[in-house]
Amino acid sequence: MTEKDFLPSACEELPLSGKVTWKVPSNIALVKYWGKRADQIPANPSISFTLDASATTTSLSYEKSELGSSKFSFELFFEGKSKEDFKPKIQTFFERVEKYLPFLKSYHFKIETSNSFPHSSGIASSASGMAALSLCLMDIEKKMNPTMDAIFFKRKASFLARLGSGSASRSIEGDLIQWGRHYSINESSDLYGIQYPYKVDSVFKNFHDTILLVHKGQKKVSSSVGHNLMHDHPYAERRFAQAHENLDKLKTIFEEGNLNRFIDIVESEALTLHAMMMTSMPYFILMKPDTLEIINKIWEYRALTKVPVCFTLDAGANVHVLYPESVKEKVIQFIQDELVVHCEKGHYICDRIGNGAKKLY
Repeated sequence: MTEKDFLPSACEELPLSGKVTWKVPSNIALVKYWGKRADQIPANPSISFTLDASATTTSLSYEKSELGSSKFSFELFFEGKSKEDFKPKIQTFFERVEKYLPFLKSYHFKIETSNSFPHSSGIASSASGMAALSLCLMDIEKKMNPTMDAIFFKRKASFLARLGSGSASRSIEGDLIQWGRHYSINESSDLYGIQYPYKVDSVFKNFHDTILLVHKGQKKVSSSVGHNLMHDHPYAERRFAQAHENLDKLKTIFEEGNLNRFIDIVESEALTLHAMMMTSMPYFILMKPDTLEIINKIWEYRALTKVPVCFTLDAGANVHVLYPESVKEKVIQFIQDELVVHCEKGHYICDRIGNGAKKLY
């Protein structure tokens, strides 16, 4: 599919008013997306586990304006409070998607959103948030075009979400989502995420992700800034090639259920992401001392016990501890005994692989 496929074919009659609510999970990338071109096109393909408990719930109320408007009209509430500093990002998003949703200026919107996890803490709140808003907007379009099928609905929602936040394209569905054009993955696209189309062993279907909240505050450098620093990065091209190579390797790993090779790829990808940050110009570090303490303890525990537990990192200080269902009790005990001490106020989130977005009403 191309961008033109997402342009509406005709202007149907607009509903006068309504309200819709979606709950959308975040996701954690296994092969990382870092670096982008114009229009939120990824510089390399990525793949992620869709989470379950770490989610954004967004309600969108809409009321048609009789006269219409030359501007976007919306108010935004985050966890019950007006959030003016979030509005520029929504304004930019509306500007990017207007030609695909030409009804936007015909309404006044009230956006009410909340997260089940701390904002700007290494869990992709922009991913779940933009995906949730996109699904709410697609609900309005579907009212105008009731014959729209589920596949197109999800793909356009992913397409729109990408224009708000690249990783949001991976939060529409579950449980293993690939985004970005890759020569050996059928139907892969830079425009939207797809469910991974190849065989995946059952061991990867019940994975857990315990998120250790090392730092719950605002990051010093935003992901958007970090992505842009890849344009002139001395190691960018090699990194982009590495992502393609790791996706190739994962095909066999997923099929065979090879946990040891999975761990090698996932941890390497996490450290490579942060290596790109530390070798950009200007350079920066988002990991904290406790991040490194947790990584070292995971390595020591795995070497001693042979339990297949590993870590990954998002663009932040927090650590995602990944492990299969079969070792859940052992790993939770290890986390409580050894790792919680490195979390801010002892906080962590127990999550697992989920099935994607859910419409609440």
